[in-house]
Amino acid sequence: MNSPTAPVPQPVSLGQATRVWGYVGVNSFGGPAGQIAVMHREVVENRGWLSEERFLHALNYCMVLPGPEAQQLATYIGWLLHGVKGGVIAGALFVVPGFVVMLALSIVYAIYGSVGWVAGALFGLQAAVVAIVIQALIRVAGRTLHTWFLRMVAAGAFVALFVFALPFPVVIVAAALVGWLVGKTRAEWLARATAPIPIPQEAGDVGVKATQLRGSLRAALLCLVLWLTPVFALLLMLGADNIFTQQSVLFSKTAVITFGGAYAVLAYIAQEAVQTYGWISSDDMIVGLGLAETTPGPLILVVQFVGFLAAYNNPGDLPPIVAGVLGACITVWVTFLPCFFFIFLGAPYVEKLRHSQALRHVLAVIAAAVVGVILNLAVWFALNTAFGTVTVADWGPVHTSIPQINSVQWLAFVITGIAVLLVFRYHVSTLKVLAVCASLGIAASLLGLT
Repeated sequence: MNSPTAPVPQPVSLGQATRVWGYVGVNSFGGPAGQIAVMHREVVENRGWLSEERFLHALNYCMVLPGPEAQQLATYIGWLLHGVKGGVIAGALFVVPGFVVMLALSIVYAIYGSVGWVAGALFGLQAAVVAIVIQALIRVAGRTLHTWFLRMVAAGAFVALFVFALPFPVVIVAAALVGWLVGKTRAEWLARATAPIPIPQEAGDVGVKATQLRGSLRAALLCLVLWLTPVFALLLMLGADNIFTQQSVLFSKTAVITFGGAYAVLAYIAQEAVQTYGWISSDDMIVGLGLAETTPGPLILVVQFVGFLAAYNNPGDLPPIVAGVLGACITVWVTFLPCFFFIFLGAPYVEKLRHSQALRHVLAVIAAAVVGVILNLAVWFALNTAFGTVTVADWGPVHTSIPQINSVQWLAFVITGIAVLLVFRYHVSTLKVLAVCASLGIAASLLGLT
């Protein structure tokens, strides 16, 4: 903790901060952990704009919110340094580079995805994604499932999704209710979730000024209006069955239930985009995640890829590319406006939120359920990568995926096995694993093996 006599850091200009946020946005590869590490290096280690304690304080707040915590952390720190203007600049620059790259990749995939070597590269990416999701599953489970009860919650969430095909929001709401009830009656079942967490205080940290509070709340209200107005406008002008209306509603819902990060919500997006609406194929979904892993910005930008393809495949009277670009823009708009809303609304009250024991109980059980959600995603990806045909079987309440054994794709098994070896035995970085597997897919394509 800082000494009361510690020197006060020099004020940071908005221009300085903007240049740093631009650098962070362009170099934010490697998922949330890598992105947060880049921010920590630039803001805490290299420049000393925030103390270690203040950075962790902000991170802990962002981790209790739905949505991409790394992007919200950038927004929060930008707000802390320069108010609402700083938050908008930091949050936007974290997303814009990835948006541009993902849009270009989406167009290339839509136009050239069936070209031999491109299809081979994408095939390799699909196989690699299975290993990457398994790695994420193990990492999240290791820091979440501390007790037998939380492990049971994870298993129950997996069964609810994979066996009974319950909607993702239902599982999250059920987990929240269980967390609240168990926290009131059997808090010891949550183990570390009940342990007190010290809240660091920095020298000179006297809280949020009244003018800053009012400005932040006004910004939150504006974000709410900017978020919901297009949704209602599309509903009134185009009707509920229009592709753009459906996208605005679906991705608005995902924006408020993405506890646990992109991996957790991808199962729900796949369920809706692939099975419910039929906008894209399961292969498209897996490719989207592979591309999102290779681009800067938050991993949740995979929804941009889904939004582009959904509109591209259902363009109505518009040229497909134009429809796809509009679909991508709508998807990103309704996905990230809520992030700014949550930060500007809640940041002034972060201390009160951090002290809420009941909230911590709820989030502990939601986090356990998220492990089951990610397991469901891993199994879904694995089945749709390893087998050419996967059907949905219904037996009463059971509604689950069954692969056709004779449609097995042995090459996918081989590339996935190599990816698993690289990730778990040699600890190769995600980008290198994806590059190796994409190269193997291209080679297989040129040899006529795919």
